[in-house]
Amino acid sequence: MGSRTMSGLLLGAAVVLLLLQSAQSVHIQYQGFQVQLDSVKKLNDLEGQQVPSPRLQAQSLQPSVCSDPALPPDLQPVCTSQDAASIFKALKTIANDNCELCVNIACTGCL
Repeated sequence: MGSRTMSGLLLGAAVVLLLLQSAQSVHIQYQGFQVQLDSVKKLNDLEGQQVPSPRLQAQSLQPSVCSDPALPPDLQPVCTSQDAASIFKALKTIANDNCELCVNIACTGCL
């Protein structure tokens, strides 16, 4: 009976730990913007789905992803910046730099 109780306690503790990890999201702070790591990953996916149009890019100063309705809400304020393209590029670089482990100082909320 004692080993069953211990197994149940360990399983319960593991479930609580997983819930805490999923509830706490990793954020990236850059140039006054704070965005979730998951949003930057979504940005990568959105950019990968878009077909580049040189004519449209020449007409617009904003990255084409800014007009995508699937752009996460916390990334939308970046589109108002004149430096949106370079900020998105920097955010993607930071996100690829082991952000989940808080290797990069711009990342917060890591375990």
